[in-house]
Amino acid sequence: MRRHRHRNRPDPKVALVTGASSGIGQAFARELPQGTDLILTGRDEEALRGMALELAGPERRIEVIVADLATEAGLNAVVEAANAMPIDLLVNNAGTGQFGRFLEIDPEAQRTTLRVNAEAPMMLCARLLPEMLARARLHGTRAGLINVVSTAAFTPVPRFGVYAASKAYVLSLTETLTSELQRDPIDILALCPGPVRTPFGERAGFDSGALPGAVAPQRVAQRALQALGHRGVVFTDPPSELTLAPLVHLRSRVSWGINFGIGAVQRFRQRSA
Repeated sequence: MRRHRHRNRPDPKVALVTGASSGIGQAFARELPQGTDLILTGRDEEALRGMALELAGPERRIEVIVADLATEAGLNAVVEAANAMPIDLLVNNAGTGQFGRFLEIDPEAQRTTLRVNAEAPMMLCARLLPEMLARARLHGTRAGLINVVSTAAFTPVPRFGVYAASKAYVLSLTETLTSELQRDPIDILALCPGPVRTPFGERAGFDSGALPGAVAPQRVAQRALQALGHRGVVFTDPPSELTLAPLVHLRSRVSWGINFGIGAVQRFRQRSA
């Protein structure tokens, strides 16, 4: 994982934020600079249009895309909008989950969690990053990718098992992209918040009130935008930083070793051929 990053990163020109109708996604939309055009996606049309009105400014373009990222049609609509603007910052924030014992939760609801949390970010990266990189090379700029992960990605979480597993997938994918694209004009960040004061816990079925130690979503978005171009993985609370940062470093070194080893084997085979 890159240790020396681009610290004077310019503001993005066009940003796509998924899950922008509430919580962290809404905070990202508010924290992005006024000069950044926005594509806001989510399932709540009223909330999205309210955000568009709130954030409108002179000559600022804001597109609202009502889309369910668990569906192919929803993904296609978002990709089409992102290529039409076109974007130079992708914020994969949309997420869902169910609180409860694995065998007591509807399997279709669990499948939706995997589609929204894991498959949708993967597909958006696969379909949008090639054009984002091509534009960055052409114009001598840098693209940006923020994948909203979770501290739950680092350990199994009973009663949130599929959610945690989906976030572990996104963390691994983000770290892989950081390694594979280290020589390309893009800054990549895995944002790993702990509990956040959003409606997520209530929607997931956590009926014990606010999640313990929850922080404001604005703080999460601010931390991510400050870290992009500086770090590859960032946490939003000191306990997580203290306990999990050493694990991030270890994962980075192992990933680097695997990447180096595979490259060495490929070069040896090419010389042998």
